[in-house]
Amino acid sequence: MKARTVLAMASVLALAPPLASNSARSADLDPAPVYYKAPPIEPRNPWMIRLRVLGVLPDTAGSSVNVSGTPSLSSPRSGLSISDQVIPELDITYFFTNNLAAELILGVTSHHISGNGALTGLDIGKTWLLPPTLTLQYHFPDFGPLKPYLGAGINYTVFFNQSAANTSLAGLAVTDLHLRNQFGAVIQFGFDYMLDRHWGLNFDVKKLWLRPEYSATINNAIGVTGRANIDPWLVSGGVAYKF
Repeated sequence: MKARTVLAMASVLALAPPLASNSARSADLDPAPVYYKAPPIEPRNPWMIRLRVLGVLPDTAGSSVNVSGTPSLSSPRSGLSISDQVIPELDITYFFTNNLAAELILGVTSHHISGNGALTGLDIGKTWLLPPTLTLQYHFPDFGPLKPYLGAGINYTVFFNQSAANTSLAGLAVTDLHLRNQFGAVIQFGFDYMLDRHWGLNFDVKKLWLRPEYSATINNAIGVTGRANIDPWLVSGGVAYKF
């Protein structure tokens, strides 16, 4: 019996070193866990500004002219012509999401008004326009650096510094001029081409329906009323900066 006990203990001791060695070898073969540091997440800044050169191109077809007591000078024989203008323009855009944004454009422009048709050559006057325009846009962000968008919104145009020409043509001279402030609808198409994370190039086209009523006086005596169909195209290009 004692001999069997001794043999059993000897067997255990004989097996012990190899087991310990195998355990150590197994530990050496197991790969150590690898930890990766996550890149920092930069907060999304929703603001973008653009500085552009804006061309204001009125389309005055359909403007009405009603000259009191002088049918020969009234519509459809007569109309208005409003000069084109190029100005610097600033817009501020806020992104609610990657797709939805609101854009506000700011700028002032001056225009010269003259007659056409039976009033061709008659200098009517000048006016300044302040046309803040707010649009809601849908952006398409899945075209790489090219970011096209569509928009629609509202405009409110303020006419100020209005002045009659007071220059005579065939005995007629406009001596008073007043255009009423007016709301108008607007649609737009444009795109940004991003050069890097912040800077990009922008091209934008808007169509604005602006048809204010106006009144004028000829020779301090003859009343003129009507509607000025300004309906400008707003074509612009410039640089964009996304914060």
